[in-house]
Amino acid sequence: MEVEVAEKGVVILGAIHQLAILYSVHDKLCEAEKMYKWALKGYEKALGAEHESTLDTANDFGNLYADQGKLDEVEQMYQQVLQGKKNALGAEHMSTLDTVQNIGLLYAKQGKLREAEQMYQWALQGREKVLGAEHISTFDIVSNLSLYAAIQGKLGKAEEMYQRALQGYEKALGADNASTYLPALRTMRNIGILFEDQADIPNAKIAHSKALIGYVKVFGPDHPESQRVQDSLRALDSVTGDKTLPGVSENFQEEASHLGAKETLRRSKRHKTA
Repeated sequence: MEVEVAEKGVVILGAIHQLAILYSVHDKLCEAEKMYKWALKGYEKALGAEHESTLDTANDFGNLYADQGKLDEVEQMYQQVLQGKKNALGAEHMSTLDTVQNIGLLYAKQGKLREAEQMYQWALQGREKVLGAEHISTFDIVSNLSLYAAIQGKLGKAEEMYQRALQGYEKALGADNASTYLPALRTMRNIGILFEDQADIPNAKIAHSKALIGYVKVFGPDHPESQRVQDSLRALDSVTGDKTLPGVSENFQEEASHLGAKETLRRSKRHKTA
C-alpha cells in the first residue's frame, strides 16, 4: 500500500511539472515558479536529488529563471543540474549535454564568450560521439562555435566551420527546407559578416541576400531580423573597391551577445508540452 501511495505521489509531481511548463509557455511565470518549486521539493524528498526526474525539473526550473532574467540563480541551478547529471548519467549522456548547451547559451547571454565556447566544445564532442557528425543538432553547435572563432579573429577556421554547418543543413534537410531553417539562416548571415570582415563584398552580398530571402519567407519583410539583413545589404551597396565596412567585427560580438536570446533552451525530453 505504501509503495502504491508513493507511486501515485510521483505521478502527481509529474503532473505539477507539466503544469509548470504550461504556465511558462503561456508567460505565467509567477505561477510556473510556484509549480516548479513544489515539484522540485517533492521529487527531492521522494526520489533523491540526483534522480533523473528531479534533475529534469531543476533543469526546466533553470530555464524559467533564464526567462525571468535571474542569471545568477539560473547559473547556480544549471551547475547543480550538470553535476547531478554527470554523477547519475555520465558526461556524454544526451540529457547532460542538453544542460551543457544551456550553460553555454547562458554564458553567451552574459558575454562570457570564452566560457561559452568551452561549453559548446564539450557539447559538440559529446553529440558527435553519441549522435554522429552528420546529425542536425551537431551542425547547430558547429555553427555557434564558428561565431566564437570569428570573434577571436580565426577567420579561416570560422569560414570552414560555417561551411560545414551550412552544407550539413542542406544535406540533412534538403536545400528548400534549409533555406527557411532559422539556425541555417543565422549561419548564412554570419557567413556574410565574415566575408565583410575579409572585404569580400560580392560574396558578402550573395550571403546576405540568401539570408534575407529566407527571413522574409519565415517572418515577412518587416520583422526585425529581416530588417537587420536589409540594413547590411544597404551598407554593402555604399561600399566600393576594397574598402571594408566600419564596425564589421563588432557584428560578430553582437551576434554572440544575442545568441542566448535566439537559441532555444533545452527542456527536459520527458516533459515536453505542445
